[in-house]
Amino acid sequence: MSVQPEITQRDLRNRSREIMDAVRGGQSFTVTRDGHPIGELVPLRRRRRFVSRLEFGAMSRTAPEVDLDTFRADQDTDQDDPYAR
Repeated sequence: MSVQPEITQRDLRNRSREIMDAVRGGQSFTVTRDGHPIGELVPLRRRRRFVSRLEFGAMSRTAPEVDLDTFRADQDTDQDDPYAR
């Protein structure tokens, strides 16, 4: 596990563009004030839009089994019609 570099609150203010570009590129930072850690800047996880066939198959094998009759009955009792608005 790598250690996050520390940046001061002043560095964050003065070099915000450079630091945010680094965060966008995957770098994390610990922000300090008066030598004490006060927070972390970490990149947001990006949601994938594509799942490969192999991954989907692996996920499907561990998914709970669905009883189709129960599923259909549940769908038939659903009264919230999204097109009725």
